[in-house]
This record gives sequence, C-alpha cells and structure tokens, in this order.
Amino acid sequence: MTQKIYADGILNGRVAFVTGGGTGITGGVARALAEAGASVALVSRKMDHLQPAADAINQNGGKAIAVAADVRNVEEVEKAVAQTIEQLGKIDIVVNGAAGNFLCKAEELSPNGFGSVVDIDLKGTFNVCRASFAQLKEHRGQILNISATLHYLGTPMQLHVSAAKAGVDALTRNLAVEWGRHGIRVNAIAPGPIEDTEGMKRLVPEPIQNRLRKGIPLGRFGRIADIERAAVFICSDAASFINGVVLVVDGGHWLSANSLL
Repeated sequence: MTQKIYADGILNGRVAFVTGGGTGITGGVARALAEAGASVALVSRKMDHLQPAADAINQNGGKAIAVAADVRNVEEVEKAVAQTIEQLGKIDIVVNGAAGNFLCKAEELSPNGFGSVVDIDLKGTFNVCRASFAQLKEHRGQILNISATLHYLGTPMQLHVSAAKAGVDALTRNLAVEWGRHGIRVNAIAPGPIEDTEGMKRLVPEPIQNRLRKGIPLGRFGRIADIERAAVFICSDAASFINGVVLVVDGGHWLSANSLL
C-alpha cells in the first residue's frame, strides 16, 4: 500500500464502485479512495485479483468487497450494483477503469479485435454509468472515468484504444451536461505514461520508453500514486464545482510530443 498522504476522512461515509480489478491504476485508485475513508466495491470479471486486493484494503483498516461482473454484460453490471448496495448500503462514487488493450497495426486489426476493446472501454463505461444512475441521482454522487491521451495526437498500433477512449471523453462531457441537473458530477482522468503498470511493461518496449521519457517536460514517467492523488481530489468536495473535465495527468507529455526542444 502506498504511503498515506490523504487527509483523514476526506471521503468518510462515501461508497465507491470501482471497475477494472484490483491491480494497476484502478487498483491503486481503489486503495486510495479507501485510505481517504470510502468503502469500496472492487469489480471485475474474475475474482483472482479482486479478493486479495479487497483483503489487503480490509487488513489496512479500510472497508472493501469484491464483486465479479463483466462490464460488457448489462445484467451482470446491474447485479453488481445491487450487490454493492446490499452490502455497503449505497453508491456515491463510480470509477470506470475496466479496459482492454493490445498492440496492433490498423491494417491488421480485425473487426472483432476493434469491437472487443470498444465493448470493454466505451460500452462498459456506459453500462456502469447507466446502471448506477438511480443511486448517483439519489445521493448526488459522481463518476470518474479513466481515459487516456493516446487519441490526442494519434498513436501507432493503438487505433482501437484511441477510438474507445475518445468515446469515453465524449461520454464524460455529455453526461456532465445531462446529469449535472441531478447533482451528479462526471469527470475523467487521462493518464500519460505510467511506469509501474503492466501496460507499460507489456506494450512499450524499452527503447520506446527511453524516447518517451525524453519527451516529458517533467523528465520522468508517472506512477500510479500520481493518478491516485488526482482521483482522490476529483472525488472529494474540494472539486465540488468541477464537472465535465478530462484531467490530463502526464507531466505535460502530450503538449510537447511534437516539440523540437
């Protein structure tokens, strides 16, 4: 668990529904929300990583449950929402972090491969938002979507993910406008290169990592802890008038990607 840096109790009494499993960025966000006082439902297709992650949160003084559901399946999502309400009482915060990715040239990308990522990242995000709407409306809650910066300038071999995340950004802004009247805030975080993730190890070869690092104005890759801090801020009352924002957390990388400096 990361070193405790959040104000004690800043999210006391809140319940967060976090999709994407108990590892990686969303696993870190779930731990951070629990550390800040929220009860957390960890949601993913398989319990392999979920239960150990929930156990770790509980052992560190937080409160977490593990709930198996595939975000592509509306019925499973609805059951996961109902189970969370039954066990934790309500839902105030939804974090959409379920995602799929692989490297593939556009000319070699199959319709099924493209559709699979869109189904998880974009349709899955909508499914969870829609299924949790009644709870979020009742408790004037909020949604935090995990996006990306891949589609800002165009990223080779990431067409499928870029298209899906561009859709997530659009969904974020539209829901912010439509559901704001219900007191529901909808925002997103777009992480840049995050070094302590499986995606960085699996999808970005070392030579490309070196080139990426040189293009980041702050001179380093991000870490999951950087996304955790941004998530706790967005989900707290400190951000109570922030709605429809896609917060880029990338050290300024996307701004300087074409820079000659």
